[in-house]
Amino acid sequence: MNNAEQILVIIVSSVLAIFLIFLIVAVVYIIKVLRQVSRVTAQAERAAINVESAADLLGRAASPLGLLKIISGIVDQVNKSKDRKGR
Repeated sequence: MNNAEQILVIIVSSVLAIFLIFLIVAVVYIIKVLRQVSRVTAQAERAAINVESAADLLGRAASPLGLLKIISGIVDQVNKSKDRKGR
Protein backbone atom coordinates (compact mmCIF):
# COMPACT_ATOMS: atom_id res chain seq x y z
CA MET A 1 0.00 0.00 0.00
CA ASN A 2 1.19 3.43 -0.69
CA ASN A 3 0.78 6.46 1.51
CA ALA A 4 -2.46 7.73 -0.11
CA GLU A 5 -4.23 4.44 0.53
CA GLN A 6 -3.08 4.36 4.14
CA ILE A 7 -4.27 7.91 4.70
CA LEU A 8 -7.67 7.07 3.17
CA VAL A 9 -7.99 3.97 5.37
CA ILE A 10 -7.17 6.02 8.47
CA ILE A 11 -9.70 8.71 7.50
CA VAL A 12 -12.46 6.19 6.76
CA SER A 13 -11.83 4.24 9.97
CA SER A 14 -11.83 7.48 12.00
CA VAL A 15 -15.13 8.60 10.46
CA LEU A 16 -16.65 5.18 11.11
CA ALA A 17 -15.47 5.27 14.74
CA ILE A 18 -17.02 8.73 15.19
CA PHE A 19 -20.31 7.54 13.67
CA LEU A 20 -20.25 4.47 15.91
CA ILE A 21 -19.80 6.62 19.03
CA PHE A 22 -22.55 8.98 17.84
CA LEU A 23 -24.86 6.04 17.18
CA ILE A 24 -24.26 4.59 20.67
CA VAL A 25 -25.05 7.93 22.30
CA ALA A 26 -28.17 8.33 20.15
CA VAL A 27 -29.41 4.84 21.05
CA VAL A 28 -28.94 5.58 24.76
CA TYR A 29 -31.02 8.76 24.46
CA ILE A 30 -33.68 6.98 22.40
CA ILE A 31 -33.96 4.29 25.08
CA LYS A 32 -34.36 6.97 27.77
CA VAL A 33 -37.09 8.71 25.75
CA LEU A 34 -38.91 5.42 25.15
CA ARG A 35 -38.85 4.66 28.87
CA GLN A 36 -40.36 8.07 29.61
CA VAL A 37 -43.02 7.49 26.95
CA SER A 38 -43.77 4.14 28.54
CA ARG A 39 -44.22 5.80 31.95
CA VAL A 40 -46.49 8.46 30.48
CA THR A 41 -48.65 5.89 28.73
CA ALA A 42 -48.90 3.86 31.94
CA GLN A 43 -50.02 6.96 33.83
CA ALA A 44 -52.52 7.76 31.08
CA GLU A 45 -53.92 4.23 31.31
CA ARG A 46 -54.29 4.55 35.08
CA ALA A 47 -56.01 7.91 34.67
CA ALA A 48 -58.36 6.48 32.05
CA ILE A 49 -59.22 3.57 34.33
CA ASN A 50 -59.90 5.98 37.21
CA VAL A 51 -62.10 8.18 35.02
CA GLU A 52 -63.93 5.13 33.73
CA SER A 53 -64.58 3.81 37.22
CA ALA A 54 -65.72 7.26 38.39
CA ALA A 55 -68.07 7.52 35.41
CA ASP A 56 -69.41 4.05 36.16
CA LEU A 57 -69.94 4.99 39.80
CA LEU A 58 -71.73 8.20 38.80
CA GLY A 59 -73.81 6.25 36.32
CA ARG A 60 -74.86 3.83 39.01
CA ALA A 61 -75.62 6.67 41.43
CA ALA A 62 -77.45 8.71 38.83
CA SER A 63 -80.13 6.09 38.29
CA PRO A 64 -81.31 6.00 41.93
CA LEU A 65 -80.92 9.77 42.23
CA GLY A 66 -82.94 10.30 39.08
CA LEU A 67 -85.64 7.98 40.35
CA LEU A 68 -85.60 9.74 43.71
CA LYS A 69 -85.92 13.11 41.97
CA ILE A 70 -88.91 11.89 39.96
CA ILE A 71 -90.56 10.50 43.07
CA SER A 72 -89.94 13.74 45.00
CA GLY A 73 -91.39 15.68 42.07
CA ILE A 74 -94.53 13.55 42.17
CA VAL A 75 -94.81 13.98 45.94
CA ASP A 76 -94.43 17.76 45.54
CA GLN A 77 -97.13 17.84 42.90
CA VAL A 78 -99.47 15.80 45.09
CA ASN A 79 -98.80 18.12 48.04
CA LYS A 80 -99.44 21.19 45.88
CA SER A 81 -102.70 19.75 44.60
CA LYS A 82 -103.80 18.91 48.19
CA ASP A 83 -102.97 22.47 49.26
CA ARG A 84 -105.07 23.88 46.42
CA LYS A 85 -108.02 21.62 47.27
CA GLY A 86 -107.76 22.44 50.96
CA ARG A 87 -108.12 26.21 50.39
